[in-house]
Amino acid sequence: MSDHLEQVFVKQLKDNQNIIHKICRLYTNDEDAHKDLFQEVTIQLWKAFPKFRGDSKFSTWAYRVALNTAITLYRKSTRSIATTSYEAQKHFLPQEEYNFEEEEQIKLMYQAVQQLNDIEKALVFLYLEDKNYTEISETLGISEVNARVKINRIKGKLKKILNP
Repeated sequence: MSDHLEQVFVKQLKDNQNIIHKICRLYTNDEDAHKDLFQEVTIQLWKAFPKFRGDSKFSTWAYRVALNTAITLYRKSTRSIATTSYEAQKHFLPQEEYNFEEEEQIKLMYQAVQQLNDIEKALVFLYLEDKNYTEISETLGISEVNARVKINRIKGKLKKILNP
């Protein structure tokens, strides 16, 4: 791949890495698993980048790749993240320290979200990222009506978890 393509990828990845960190946090329970999943998502984005046509924003495309990677790995094993062996892997970004010591309410919310299934987690994530129903439906490949219905059901489910 050309150096120019790599430079474009690195810039886009830097600009959108918080998206990946948030997805990793939803689908992992500890820092090591988080780092492994972040690395795997980065590898999958890099492998798929030559096919990225720009039909959607890079961030929307990155959401989809990151969520698919997380869901696939999450389904394989809920205890550990299996990563792809990739000998020619380059470290595009220095792994920035990620603050795992969030406020107590955020921790409680993440604990509640952890109890949801993988698709529900993706919906909550996109909703909390202020994505509109059109973007949510495009990212997850469901209808807007379906996205609205599922979000409302998830809100009720989270209320029950947080306020038993």
